[in-house]
Parts: sequence; structure tokens; C-alpha cells
Amino acid sequence: MTNAYHEELLAELERCAAGAGPAWEAIQRYLGTSKTCYPVGAQARGRVVKDWLAAHPDLTLEEYCDLIGSLCRGTSFDEVALAGALLDRLPRLRKQIGPQLLAQWLEGVEGWAEVDSLCQSHFSGDEVLERWDDWQRLLAHLAADANVHKRRASLVLLTRPVRSSTDERLAGQAFANIDRLKGERHILVTKAVSWLLRDLVKHHRERVVSYLEANEATLPKLAVRETRRKMLTGRKAG
Repeated sequence: MTNAYHEELLAELERCAAGAGPAWEAIQRYLGTSKTCYPVGAQARGRVVKDWLAAHPDLTLEEYCDLIGSLCRGTSFDEVALAGALLDRLPRLRKQIGPQLLAQWLEGVEGWAEVDSLCQSHFSGDEVLERWDDWQRLLAHLAADANVHKRRASLVLLTRPVRSSTDERLAGQAFANIDRLKGERHILVTKAVSWLLRDLVKHHRERVVSYLEANEATLPKLAVRETRRKMLTGRKAG
């Protein structure tokens, strides 16, 4: 590790974990990762990031991007989760990130929880549309990647944008990625297909209905079932 800011955050994370018992090996299977899981929880990680940012108010975009990249190469789930928290808490810098950096950051990510820590709900529809050409290339590239974690990311990254915007470009890319990945049966992908279809219901209900009717035979059964339940009850599960 060569990033000094990463070292500071990791030291504070380890301080929080000290005396809290062994690493959460039992939760590794649930998170889908083989990496270390510190027994600290989301609230403790949030405090670590909040306190660290208060001590570093003048972080530059270059430092910010280097730090997130370093955390994503870390040996624990929690370091990736810290990277996600940094994306959440510094919108001023997040909005300046080149989307292509996400492909690099996802290289070492493992399991649904790490993917979602980086990709879930950080980037709004407006943020994506401001740099649409770059984002469209990234989303299409991720959907075609050999790495299943990147393929999941191509779906998860679109969940907030399609909820927060009615723009047809976002919906079109969402359906394109779903169509490319609908035949996969890896749980990382099937759950994300279901998630994105359910989020498309908010602004594109009729299109979702038509898509389910036309593609029911090839979509994951889970996605069809959960999306129809969402449309019927407004909830994922009955």
C-alpha cells in the first residue's frame, strides 16, 4: 500500500475493530467475498469516513480518485465499503469523476456487496446525463465484460438513474443491458436484472409490461416473478 490517506483510514478502521472480536468470517459467504470482514458495521465505517473528511477538507480530485482506487485494491470488504462512503459524502468531487475510472475500480471487487458499495445510488440520473456519452460507453462496456462483477455493475449503476429521471436514454440503456444479460443464470446477474426491471416500473411501467410479455421465456424466472409482484403490490415480496 502506497496511498497515505488509505493507510490513515485503514488504521482507524482497525482501531475501531480492536477488541470487537475476530473478523466476521461467517458473513463472508453472505457478502460473496473471500476478503477480510472487520467486525465494525456500517455505522462505524460511516463515522471513520466522516471524521477523516473533517480532518481533510481540502482534498483534491486527484487525491480523491487515487484514494478510492487504492481502497478498491484493499484486502478487506470494508476498504471497498469505505470507498463507497467517500463517493456518497463528497458529491462535489464525485461529479467530476471520469466514468471510465469505475471500470478500473471494479477490477478487484468481489461479491454483490462490494459491487453495490461502489455502484448503488451514488450517481443520479442528472449526473449520468451530464456526461452521457462517457457513461453510455462505460455501461455498454461493463455489460459485455468477462468479469461477472462488472456485468452486475452495468445493471446496478442504472438503478438510481432510472428511478430519478424519465430520460429515455437511461431507460434505453437499461433495457439494452438487461437484454444482453437476461440469459445469464449467475445469481449476481439475475438479482440485478430483477432489481433494475423493478426500478424501471416507476417511469416506464407499460414498457416493462411489454418487455416481460415478449421476453418471459428467456428472462430469469426470479426477475419475472418479482417484477410482476412489484407492479401488482408495490412491494418486492408478498
